[in-house]
Formats: sequence, structure tokens, C-alpha cells
Amino acid sequence: MCGIAGIFHLTNEQQVSPELIAQMNDQQHHRGPDAGDYYFDPGVALAHRRLSIIDLEGSPQPMQSADGSAVVVFNGEIYNFKELHAELSDKGYKFNTDGDTETILNAWLEWGTECVHKLRGMFAFAIWDKKKQCMFVARDRLGIKPFFYSLLPSGEFLFGSELKVLKQHPDFDKSLRNTAVEDYFTFGYIPEPHTIYQNAHKLSPGEYMLLEKGTSRLPEPVTYWDVPTKIEPQLTDEELDEELIERLKEAVKIRMVADVPLGAFLSGGVDSSAIVALMSQLQDDPVNTCAIGFDVKAFNETEYAQEVADQYKTNHRMEVVDQEDFDLVDHLAHLYDEPYADSSAMPTYRVCELARKHVTVALSGDGGDELFAGYRRYNLHMHEEKIRSILPLGVRKAIFGPLGKLYPKMDWAPKFLRAKTTFQSMALDTVQGYYNSMSLLREDERRKLFSDEYNESLKGYTSFEVFKKYGDKVKHLDPLKITQYIDMKTYLVGDILTKVDRASMAHSLEVRVPLLDHKFVEWAFRTKSESNLKNRVGKASFKSTLEPHLSQDILYRQKMGFAVPLVDWFRGPLKDRLYTGLLSEQMRDSGFFNMKRVKRLIDDHVSGMRDNSASLWALMMFESFMRQQLD
Repeated sequence: MCGIAGIFHLTNEQQVSPELIAQMNDQQHHRGPDAGDYYFDPGVALAHRRLSIIDLEGSPQPMQSADGSAVVVFNGEIYNFKELHAELSDKGYKFNTDGDTETILNAWLEWGTECVHKLRGMFAFAIWDKKKQCMFVARDRLGIKPFFYSLLPSGEFLFGSELKVLKQHPDFDKSLRNTAVEDYFTFGYIPEPHTIYQNAHKLSPGEYMLLEKGTSRLPEPVTYWDVPTKIEPQLTDEELDEELIERLKEAVKIRMVADVPLGAFLSGGVDSSAIVALMSQLQDDPVNTCAIGFDVKAFNETEYAQEVADQYKTNHRMEVVDQEDFDLVDHLAHLYDEPYADSSAMPTYRVCELARKHVTVALSGDGGDELFAGYRRYNLHMHEEKIRSILPLGVRKAIFGPLGKLYPKMDWAPKFLRAKTTFQSMALDTVQGYYNSMSLLREDERRKLFSDEYNESLKGYTSFEVFKKYGDKVKHLDPLKITQYIDMKTYLVGDILTKVDRASMAHSLEVRVPLLDHKFVEWAFRTKSESNLKNRVGKASFKSTLEPHLSQDILYRQKMGFAVPLVDWFRGPLKDRLYTGLLSEQMRDSGFFNMKRVKRLIDDHVSGMRDNSASLWALMMFESFMRQQLD
């Protein structure tokens, strides 16, 4: 796990300032505190910050190939590097190191852009090929590792592991992308390939770009992998029972290779518990595990984590966070570089902080809910789909459209049970309905929150275009698979993986994700929807195969999630901050908001009339971004 950065002049040989590239690289020192170095060629500068995990002393970066023709900077881990090392050695390639970085270099020299198909792991890298005078950049299939880039008017291509790297360039354009504000208040994050800035982008999961000297434009990114959309033949229940554990165990095993202390997150949920159970079966020594809880029972799962830790006799560390641990608000805005509204980033930050005291690498259970349909919202969505399959769209619009406008919002209820949202979704088709249910603020709420000027400036754009793009690709699949695919392309990468990458890297901790091994994903996504969601139980197939390994209480209790007590914070210790921050001159002068509506949201929440905590948190994080990043 590392940080990469670079500048590549597309059109000239101008020497890159060493001071500038050093300043860019220093912004991500936290990603790799063990070492940092640079490489320069006419019109090219590569920079790297290293967190040593494998071949601790022998794989410095930027790294040149043995023949000196290519140079790479790389962030991530290649889990099949030993097999590739042997294959490439047989082809005559020389290796000066024992790590995975040099494997990428020789794979490029042998297979060119096709090298990405050979790599099994999480990665973001850039290769400068001196002979071909081109720069090859790529991101892993699921988007576990980030890659930001921008093309300046001067023809300079900038890239880095975090947005703050790009912002150090004096010519970086800090103009906000107009539609990004609409996207943020819809999703709580800004989905790929966009960022909050007009001229900065994210390379999407499973994409690469090949940049050549002498061109004035960036090439279109090439998609080299996607979540399988042709899923025939579907897996039988017998195949799941026979193969799932062994396939997942293999994905876990290859992620346990490290030359530094290794452990796992253990929340007490199904996914993290499964990873810990399999790790315990793969090593003789006790697994290092860690858990974070709040001193409020409704937000505390640590008793379940302790149950798994006792069952597998792990070296378990647990810390309980004070319910008023809200000092991280402004720090999160700094970490994420753009508005990001998932409040579980706070306990995630704390569990990474705890883990780093004892290990350098931690395995997590992220991805299980998307892969095996574990979210409660899938259950609700499929109930809506039953009605959609019976009543034509025109009839549903006539019945549920008016109800969505008239029925009380039920803010006291969990989001997935709110009647108004449900009625509105029923008047829509499959993708529109899921979009409505998933929105942090529904479209009607966003129109009220935004100023008339900003609404008009969108010129009809809505964030539904993000969902539609992916929904159109998989409209041949059943409704549950459609929503899972959309989540893997949006929520998983934009929210979950972003959260873990920034929170872990803030503490120089590497996190590995076995459930998102691309070979396991390709196999598991063939699970039949009726096997995943059975008798209103999500992840049914996954849970049934885990019954020999985990208790019924761990597998089948109601999912709690990694939440924080926002409702109480905003009616208590953070109340004054709501008024001073969200009603500030900067928020008003931004031109994005209807300030009367903002005040109404605060007043109604503070008085106890409504629970507007999700909206207010999104506004608070946006205000913190505006105040810190733009100033």
C-alpha cells in the first residue's frame, strides 16, 4: 500500500520541477512513511511513497526494468506475483527483486496493455516506457485502489493517489464541477469518473489509459474488465455448498502473504466474521483482530465480535469510542479531499487507528453485501418489484404518484421503510425506483434544498443519469441482479472502498479485501437471486455455507451496520455548529442553496419534529469541504 504521483508532458520535453513533484508527493506521506523517491526524464517525473509490506528492503520505487527501458510507480498488491515471476523468468526476463512491483514491469514489456489481465490483486500504477515514449496507467478491476488525474492546458498530465496531490500544482483548476453538487446530495459521494473539480477525474475500476507523446488530448479510458453481465449457467445450491468456502478460503489465503504483522477487522457481522474464521483455519498462530464500538448500546456490536474472537481464540483488541467522539468532522473533510457524507467514516477511522497499533496489514469483509445481496434495501426493492410485475407502469403512476406526495414522510423510520419514498418508488420502473430509494435526498428534496439559480444551471441534469448508464447495461438481468450490479459500480467503489482507503491510509495501514477477489466475484455473481434472497433473508446462500463455522446468532441476527449517533449529536453538542456552519456567509455566497430551506431543516431536526440527520450531515461535510479546501 503506497502513494503514487507523477507529471507527464504530452506535447513537450520540458523538465519537471523537482520541487513541484516533491511538494505533490509530500501531500501523501501518510500513505507511505517508510520511503519516498523520484524518477526524472525529459517531460516526465514519477514519485512514490512506500509502505513496506513485501520484500521490505529490496523493492524501492520508482523502479526501472532490468533493461532500463521502462519505469513504474505502483500502489497495491499483486497476489499472484510469484506465479508471474516464474512464467516471465521462463520467457527470459531478468528480476533484480523478490517483490511484486518488478512483475508488473516485466508483464508490461511482455504483454503490453494486455498485462492487466494477468494481474490478480488491487492496484493503481503508471508505467513510463522510454522506448515507446508512452505512459500506461491502470486501476484494478473493483476499484480498491484510487487513481486521480487531470490534464492541464499546458499539456501536463497529472496523477496521484489522492486529489490533494493534484491540487499542489499551481495551474490545477479548482473550479467546481457544476453537476457534482447534484451528485453529492444524491449519493453522499461523487461517483466515478468525476470529482468535485471540473477538470479532475477518477480512473474508473477496471480501466486503463495509454498516453503517447505528441498528442494534445487524453485518450478515452479502455474498460478491460467488468462485473460479469452474462451469468449463465447460474450456480446451483449444491455448487455453492461444495465450492464457496474453498474458493473464498483461497482468496483469503493469498492475501495473508506479508513480511509485516497481519490481522483482520472484526465487527461481529457476517462478512468480517467469515474472514476471521477462515484465517484461523489457515494459520497456526492466533489471528490478530480488532473492533470498535460506541458507548451507546444501539450502536455497539462488540459483544458479537467478542463471541467470534472467543470461538477462534484470536488476539482480540477492542476499544469503545465515546458517543461524543465528533472531533473528526473537519479532519474527514481533509482526508477525503471532496465532499463525502458517509458518517461511518468516523468509526472506520477509529478502527484503522486501533489496528495500526498492532498490525500493518488488515483483512476486511467489504463487498459481501453487494455480492450476495445482503442489504435490507434489496428486500424492500424486491417486494416493490412484485407489485411492479402485477400492475402496469401507467396504473402504478396513477395510484402511487399522488400517494407519494400526500403521505407523511415518516422520518422516524429507517430510510428503507419510509412510506413516502416507497410510494414514490412504486410509481417508477426498476432502476428509477431503486435510485429513488437509494438517494440520500430524493429529487424533490434536492430541488427544495438548492437555490433557483443552481437548479436552473443544471439544465435538466439529474443524478439519475449515473444509475441509468449502468442500468441500461444490465437490463437483461433480473431486478435483484440489476441493483447489485449498480451498487458494485457506484456505492461499493464511491462510498465503501473510498471510505476504507482514506481511513486506513491516514494511519499507514494496508487493507485487503478477499470477497472482492475478481476470480471470486466472477464465480459468486453467478449465484441465483432466489438463492441470495430467500424467505426475506439476505445473503441466504452465503450464510448457509457458513453455518459450520459461525453461530446462528452471528449469521441470522438483524444487521446493525457501522453507525454513529447523529440524531442526538445534532440536537445536543453539534447543534450550535449546525447554525453557525450551515448558515454561514460562505454557504450563502456559494449560490448552491436555498438558505431558508437549510434553516428549516435545522429547526425541524433540533425541535424533534423530524429526523433530518442524514441531510444535515451531508450539508455539514459540504460546508467543511468549502471552508477548508476552497479557502
